[in-house]
Amino acid sequence: VVTLDDASIAADMARSLVRGGLKIVEITLRTPAALRAIEVIAGRVPEITVAAGTVMSLEDLRCAAAAGASLAISPGATPTLLDECRDAEIPLLPGIATASELMAGLAAKYRCFKLFPAGAAGGIAVLKAFAAPCPQARFCPTGGITQDGAASYLDLENVPCVGGSWITPPEALAHQDWPRIEALASRAAALRTAAPR
Repeated sequence: VVTLDDASIAADMARSLVRGGLKIVEITLRTPAALRAIEVIAGRVPEITVAAGTVMSLEDLRCAAAAGASLAISPGATPTLLDECRDAEIPLLPGIATASELMAGLAAKYRCFKLFPAGAAGGIAVLKAFAAPCPQARFCPTGGITQDGAASYLDLENVPCVGGSWITPPEALAHQDWPRIEALASRAAALRTAAPR
């Protein structure tokens, strides 16, 4: 999960993630540079899937798709967002934090969700609790996930991936410290092979 203020570093940042073994990056739509950063990554680093984060509306999703995003990710999910984006040009990973939100998402025919903010919403305990009544649901928890805690999430059957900003710390981006980001990406990618399935 990356928030970029400068789209000119987007390709180098994405290449450092690829060298580290990561195959997807979420660029949050929180800065004026975000859509351009998505466009740059999609055009220059085809080895990585670029997702748009902080998608709050169908218009956000359409702009992200036009920029080259392959996936949209929202922090939450209103009934309108779920309905409008269900058949959009790119898939939406809607954010949920409660059982009622999960049920609404399932009723709207979604099966994959972002648990956000994962740490504050109950983390591993809530994901285990969701598994019994909703075994068909899969989650990408983000928000409060760290390198040290990510493996515990990945141990869960209903968690195929996690998202986190620890891989691209702001100071590493500011100093364009690509070796550091590559090393952090490599440590994160190793979690995938270490988690039992």
